[in-house]
Amino acid sequence: MVALVQSSAAGVLALLFDPEPLLKQYALKSLNSLVPQFWAEISEHIALIESLYESDELPQEAHDQAALLASKVYYYLGEYDEALSFALGAGSAFEADSRSPGAEEYVETVVSKAIDRYIKSRAAEQAGEGKIDSRLQGIIEGIFRRCIEDGEFRQAIGIALESRRLDVIKHIYEQTRDTSLLSYAMEAVLDTAFPLAYRDQVLKFLFPLFPAPTSASKSPHVYSLTRILVTLNSPEMTITFLNSLVPGQKLLAYQFAFDLVEGGGQDFLEAIRKDLPEGTEESKPIYDQLRKVLLGQESIKLYLEFLKRNNKVDMLILKNTKDALEARSSIYHTALTLQNAFMHAGTTSDVFLRDNLEWLALANNWSKFSAAAAIGVIHKGHFQESMNILGPYLPAHGAGSSSGSSAYSEGGALYALGLVNAGCGSGQEVENYLRNLLKGASSEVVQHGAALGLGVAGMGGKSAEAYDDLKQTLFTDSAVAGEAAGYAMGLIMLGTADATSAEEMLTYARETQHEKIIRGLAIGLALIFYGRQEEADEMVKLLMTEKDPILRYGGVYTLALAYAGTANNAAIRQLLHVAVSDTSDDVRRAAVTSLAFLLFKNPVQVPRIVQLLSESYNPHVRCGATLALGIACAGTGLQDAVDILEPMTRDSVDFVRQGALIALGMILVEQSEASSPSLAPTRALYAKIVSDKHDDPMARFGAALGQGLIDAGGRNVTISLQSRAGSRNTSAIVGMVLFCQFWYWYPLAHCACLAFEPTGIIGLDENLKAPMFEFNSNAKPSLFAYPSPTKPPKKEAVTKVATAVLSTTAKQKAREKRKAAAEGETVASDEKKDSDVEMKGESSPRNEDVSPISGSLSNLAEGTSSPKSRKSEPSSEKLKNFSRVVSAQLAYVSFPSDSRYQPVRVVSTRPPPTASKPAKSPSAAALTAERYAGGGGILIMADTRPGEEVEYIEFETQAPAPAAGVAPAAQGPPPSAPGRHIALDESAPEADPPESFEYPFDNDT
Repeated sequence: MVALVQSSAAGVLALLFDPEPLLKQYALKSLNSLVPQFWAEISEHIALIESLYESDELPQEAHDQAALLASKVYYYLGEYDEALSFALGAGSAFEADSRSPGAEEYVETVVSKAIDRYIKSRAAEQAGEGKIDSRLQGIIEGIFRRCIEDGEFRQAIGIALESRRLDVIKHIYEQTRDTSLLSYAMEAVLDTAFPLAYRDQVLKFLFPLFPAPTSASKSPHVYSLTRILVTLNSPEMTITFLNSLVPGQKLLAYQFAFDLVEGGGQDFLEAIRKDLPEGTEESKPIYDQLRKVLLGQESIKLYLEFLKRNNKVDMLILKNTKDALEARSSIYHTALTLQNAFMHAGTTSDVFLRDNLEWLALANNWSKFSAAAAIGVIHKGHFQESMNILGPYLPAHGAGSSSGSSAYSEGGALYALGLVNAGCGSGQEVENYLRNLLKGASSEVVQHGAALGLGVAGMGGKSAEAYDDLKQTLFTDSAVAGEAAGYAMGLIMLGTADATSAEEMLTYARETQHEKIIRGLAIGLALIFYGRQEEADEMVKLLMTEKDPILRYGGVYTLALAYAGTANNAAIRQLLHVAVSDTSDDVRRAAVTSLAFLLFKNPVQVPRIVQLLSESYNPHVRCGATLALGIACAGTGLQDAVDILEPMTRDSVDFVRQGALIALGMILVEQSEASSPSLAPTRALYAKIVSDKHDDPMARFGAALGQGLIDAGGRNVTISLQSRAGSRNTSAIVGMVLFCQFWYWYPLAHCACLAFEPTGIIGLDENLKAPMFEFNSNAKPSLFAYPSPTKPPKKEAVTKVATAVLSTTAKQKAREKRKAAAEGETVASDEKKDSDVEMKGESSPRNEDVSPISGSLSNLAEGTSSPKSRKSEPSSEKLKNFSRVVSAQLAYVSFPSDSRYQPVRVVSTRPPPTASKPAKSPSAAALTAERYAGGGGILIMADTRPGEEVEYIEFETQAPAPAAGVAPAAQGPPPSAPGRHIALDESAPEADPPESFEYPFDNDT
């Protein structure tokens, strides 16, 4: 029997007019199932349905059915607010209907609207502007209940955070005792644009919920605790926490101190140091050690030692670039200066400069300034010897005004002094030294260097004296000195959102006629509002409406830095709007580049967002897209980003190609040939462009910088805008913002070194000394190996051409041979020399053709050794303390259970990869597993056998030796395998003398 298809709801609707309540109730129930098909017809009677909902004649069940019916009709009419209002009145009918098939879309929409309204009502209630509807409260409680029953804890936490229901988060944690859910709540509130006050409230609420960390537990939530403390920037809370670890968990206290140094600002760390208690007789040495660590200098010393020991700079790349670029051209001289500085950053190795003094002497004016500043990049972190290293270049004490070329080297040296002391100069002697020189110098070049150095060294120090000195320099209205003063004022007051400073800087920027000063102040303003989110909105609005494009340029960076790392949707939309609508190309380029500072915690999203912009008709927008990809995806090796950049290296506009080449260097830093297929082609492209004298100077400049960035820090650093704990890496973000200004001023490119993060495992015991120990990397060595060194071009050996033999001569020799054989004499070998060469030359191709077969038969052992050695690459390797361990490799690191030294916190936040599915692309795996690569760095190690003798790594006395001695040891196994293969291949023809004698027999037959 065929089922009848209903074509109208008129019959059921007619029952609504019947006086019998039971029939009306039946009609309402029936119509609820017919709404999806006949909603248009039913909507004509919506007034009647509403009146039935309000009627007292019908029972409660009929009331609920009428409300549900009205809600569905309004839903199909697109009136979602009305639909929600009636759904709230439907009570139990709505809950029952939510489980019926076909109602999923309606229920989902109404629930999302209910959540939105609840969030608004909660905000209004907390502001004292009303009360929440109890029916709405009931629906939300039902949603929470259902999420918890279904195990959808993260969804419940998300709704709870949005609706400010922190009690729900506590309830979920008490029920599950899962610290990863607390970490999720922390990440959600930090990485999205919640207001600052509410963000701090949530973090203060979450912090005590975490269980007390212990060395034995090695829980990953150690990173979350560090991140909360750094973000809250509260010395009181941090000191209370550290006190709870002393003396019972002193190793963990040291670990937290090192982690805080990595993410915290100088003023925050100094406040902790001052207020730490002296301690009892037992705890005093521990607190003294903590103060020593929190000074920040211990971390810098350790990383300096790490970079010195593991320096793997390929000097041949630098030599080739030097030979290819004309040194008398200032742009090329600066390019090589920057390349050398980046490649040797922090290694303290100035071999290239010492070996090329003639090239160095060709620098003049600002090239000399950059060359002197490069010494600071090379010796970055070597603060103890900074005055001795830079002494020959610094202004002489009591000397008058510098003039001529000496001013450039002196100014560059002062800038270098700031770079050496970056991150640890605030409140130190170097700050006073730079302030005195800034006040005493009459040369604007020296003032420029002193101001930049003072800003970088005192970054985030909030020193009022330094700010006032810089302000006086600014008021001299010197274009050169004033620009540097503008940058430095922002650096000193970094992240303070100080209204007075901002007002002074904006007023002067509007008054001055110098574009350089306006640009310095515009970026300085952006730095002042770093991380301040909604507190910067007024300043952004003000700057974006300015007529001067340079101030709008500053407005773009202010917006980007205020919301750095939050991926705020409103900020992204505003930047994209500016990128396609502003009248100034500079502002549009900056807007696209600034996307990187918002999205660096989600690098996978950036290629998708930037894809269309990279194909823009405007070359400035395309250039901005290259830098956005480079900065946001730095160190990830992300193939999607490389695929966008690779065609842009062939762009018709030179500065777009320059940007693409620089960005590729940032993305592919510390990638291996096994993990990134784009590495070798990119290196070859750099070499080709640098050596092509007919290529555009800007493209060659970009290629040289790319070569420096891809091998930065002796191939032992990555570029990362976030710390290992996942918090924003302030110095790295600031360094990249200043690096982007190289478009206008090349010396600022040196600031890229502030974003270089050493990647290694540095183990310390309770005495903060480095013991010798080993740990395992459970991955093939080639996956994370150093790139193979560049091979010098082989000199082609001049081959001796075989002597031409005339037929008459051959006949004569043959007769003599037969005659000699008949007489029993031998022919002298000298007489056969020419013919031997000739026959061997003819036969060698046949020998090569036969070799694969002969190798598989007669030469089995030798022939099969090469493939076997390649296949039998070990699946793991042992590494020593102070070894390089790249970010993606951390998940593979483990400490043997029988090892004497064990870390007090987990090495990586990511779970170890499964043996069944080894990651082919570690970078991609890292990106999908976690948004940040927590782990590594300085690890405090617990000694499981304290009674035994300890062998320590010597630092200063053996500092020069490892640079030469450790290099072959660390790189020994990988190159040795190919080395053996090459030796076998080359010696194979010479090692087979019997085969060479077969050919004369063949020829004779």
